Amino acid sequence: MNEELELRPCLADDADAVVPLIHDSGPVAFRWVLSQRHRGQSMEFLDAVFRRGSGQFGFRNHLLAEREGKAVGVVAVWDARLNATFTLDALRSIGGFFGLGALPVIWRGLRFERIVQPAVPGVAYIGHFTVHPDCRGTGIGRAILSHLLARAREDGYTRAALDVADSNPRARALYEGLGFRVLATRRAALPERWDERVVDHHYMECPLR
Repeated sequence: MNEELELRPCLADDADAVVPLIHDSGPVAFRWVLSQRHRGQSMEFLDAVFRRGSGQFGFRNHLLAEREGKAVGVVAVWDARLNATFTLDALRSIGGFFGLGALPVIWRGLRFERIVQPAVPGVAYIGHFTVHPDCRGTGIGRAILSHLLARAREDGYTRAALDVADSNPRARALYEGLGFRVLATRRAALPERWDERVVDHHYMECPLR
């Protein structure tokens, strides 16, 4: 990995730096699913569950990339063995946070899962990946992903996967440069919310052997 970068497990105390980055990995999707009462509620929810630690959005599921002590990127890697655990945790988290407003949030989450689907068995799934806006185009994203792919290979995975929004061709080009190829394009036919519309997403895989 790039000598200037450190990739380490996240801590609860990293929330102020990391949660905005996680949200930035898919802001329209997060708002579409999680902003029930007001537009900024998606960020509030992610902050709460990140600090708690467990589940797909908890700090224990994330790695923080730092350069000279500054948060420059975040990423999470998991596989299908955690799908059921993540679902149960999400239901508890949504119920606890939204109260009576939980049902429409859960319904929207299920609809969005038709576009960005749960991890498939035997694949290292890369999610919530983003680089700080001030650091894009500097090679940090490539360094992080190259390190993760090498680690996944060492852990015995034969494929890695991720999803990328059709509105993010720059990220797609980065992934293709590392060996990812589009296997499916999942159309987004969701109604507009908060004056935004969820776009189509491409499911990509990279062979590791």
